[in-house]
Amino acid sequence: MSSSSNLSYPKIFSLEGRTAVITGGTRGIGAAMAIALAEAGAGIILIQRDETNTTTHQQIQSLGRLSTIYTADLSKQSDVATLTKRILSDNHDPSILITCAGIQRRYPSHEFPQTDWDEVLQVNLTTVFTLCRDIGAYMLTRTPSPSGHRGSIINVASLATFQGALTVPAYASAKGGVGQLTKALSNEWASKGVNVNAIAPGYVATDMNEALINNPVRAPQILERIPAGRWATPDDFKGPTIFLASEASRYVNGEILTVDGGWMGR
Repeated sequence: MSSSSNLSYPKIFSLEGRTAVITGGTRGIGAAMAIALAEAGAGIILIQRDETNTTTHQQIQSLGRLSTIYTADLSKQSDVATLTKRILSDNHDPSILITCAGIQRRYPSHEFPQTDWDEVLQVNLTTVFTLCRDIGAYMLTRTPSPSGHRGSIINVASLATFQGALTVPAYASAKGGVGQLTKALSNEWASKGVNVNAIAPGYVATDMNEALINNPVRAPQILERIPAGRWATPDDFKGPTIFLASEASRYVNGEILTVDGGWMGR
């Protein structure tokens, strides 16, 4: 496999002619990631529960990029298991996968309901594995670029990938699993031209963190620990996403890139 190419800036960051599949792209970090990919030239396949929210879809189209919505309930493995087959049967050629969809449930661990545990693990880990497996299997069959690149997978991890957090045992377990899954897949696929990496967001000002943002005790404690002095915004994830999706990162494998304002370095 070739280890060199004549790509130079800015082409090395270009996603022209590529197709990205993304879950969780209707809002927050996922929406910013999807729009960043489109701005860099990719066509986008949005995986959504339904088609009631078309904001990201319309923004991508306004950039002159192809945007397609596929509906699936990611809490139902039967939906997830058929998703890649549906996409491929429509002759799409995905070379980028981003697994951003996630849910959160908070209870004291000794009271955590089994049903919530099962749902969090399904959406945040089993769905991630299934899509990585199925779309990754397709990527392995793609004709490589001159540098040997076949595809890029970016999983969305979390600070909980490294830290246990409080009252979120299912979320922490799932995100820890995402980190290890990323490394395991990279061990097998890096030599085959499929880059598998993850982005671990720090504290982001999105609706998933609304309870923390409005907590008069925890919010100041969190802000005080972030060296950057602010919570992240979804746009802070555009650059890292383009980097990991493009051939600029072709020798980056099995990495969990923290985008956290310095939180993990403190």
